[in-house]
Amino acid sequence: MTRLIQRFLLVWLLLLSLAAYYWPHTGLEFDPFEQTAKVLPYLIIITMFGVGWMLPIDEIKEVASQWPKILGGTCTQFLVMPALALGIGLAFGLTGETLVGVILVGCVPGAMASNVLTIVSRGNASYSVSLTTLATILSPIAVPTMLALSAMLVDDATRGVIENASSDSGSVYLNSGIKLLKWVVLPVIAGFLVGRMLPQYESQAKTIGSNVANLAILLIIASVVGKSRGQLAELPLIVFGCLLLINLLGYAGGFAGGSLMQLSHTMKRALTLEVGMQNAGLGATLATELFKNPNSVVAIAPAFYTFFCMFTGTILAWYWSSRHVQESESRKVAEHEHD
Repeated sequence: MTRLIQRFLLVWLLLLSLAAYYWPHTGLEFDPFEQTAKVLPYLIIITMFGVGWMLPIDEIKEVASQWPKILGGTCTQFLVMPALALGIGLAFGLTGETLVGVILVGCVPGAMASNVLTIVSRGNASYSVSLTTLATILSPIAVPTMLALSAMLVDDATRGVIENASSDSGSVYLNSGIKLLKWVVLPVIAGFLVGRMLPQYESQAKTIGSNVANLAILLIIASVVGKSRGQLAELPLIVFGCLLLINLLGYAGGFAGGSLMQLSHTMKRALTLEVGMQNAGLGATLATELFKNPNSVVAIAPAFYTFFCMFTGTILAWYWSSRHVQESESRKVAEHEHD
C-alpha cells in the first residue's frame, strides 16, 4: 500500500485535481470534494500526531540547540516571499486588487501542509514544525507590517486598496493561532509523548504515518480545488505566470537561505518547502475579512496559490524522497560490491 501511494503519488494528484475541478459537469448534486474539507482538520491532527510519534529525540535536541537557525529560517521567509511577490507583481504590470492579492500571498506565514510534505521529502520535521509555529505566532505583526511597507512602493490605486481595507483582522489571526495550536502543536506533542511511552511500535507508526501523510496531501488538494474551482476558472493567465514564478523562486530562495546558514540537507529541505509554501488559505481569509467589496478579486490569487503550492510542493517532496531512496540504494549496492 505504501509503495502504491508513494510511487504513483503524482498520478493520484493529477487525477484527483481533475476530478475535483470538473465534478460539477457530472450533473450529480452531491459534491464529495467540497465535503472533504469537513474531515481535513481531523486528518491533519492524526497526521501531526504521527509526526510527533516519529520525531527522534536527537533531532529535537539538535533543532532546540540551534534556535538561531529557526529565527534565521523565519526571517528568510518574511524577507524572501514579500519581496518576490511585490517585485514580480510590479514587473508583470499588475495593479489594484489583483496586485494586492499577489502581495498578500507573499506576506502570510508558511503553510501547515509544509510539515506534512517535509515528512514525505524525508526532511527535518522538527525544524519544519518550529518554523511554521514561529511564523504563525509572528504573523499578526509581520503581515500588517509587510502590507504597510508594500503600500509605500505601489501606485496610488493599489495603495488606496490597501489603505481602505477596514476590518478587525485580530480575530482572523487569533483563529489562525488557535488552529495552529489544535491542529499542529498539541498533536505533535501528544504523539511525541505517546511514542516515548510505546517505543516498541515505532516502526508501525512510521509506516502508518507515511501513508496518512500522503493521503492528507491528496485530500487537501482535492478539497482546495473543490472549494475554489470557480475562482480558479477566473484566474487571468498573467496572474498564473506571476504566481508560478513566485512559487518557484520561493523554493530557490529557501534553499539558498539554508545554504547560507549552512543547514544540513534535511533542514534545507524543510526550509525550502516552508518558504515556498505560503499559508494562502489564511491569505484568502484575510482578503475576505479585510476587503469587504463582494466583487473584490483580492482573494483569487491566494485561493489559486493554495492549490498551486501544494501541487508543486508535492512534486518537489516526491522528487527528494525518490532521490533519497535511490542514493541509499546506490550506497548499499556499492558497499555490497566492496564486500
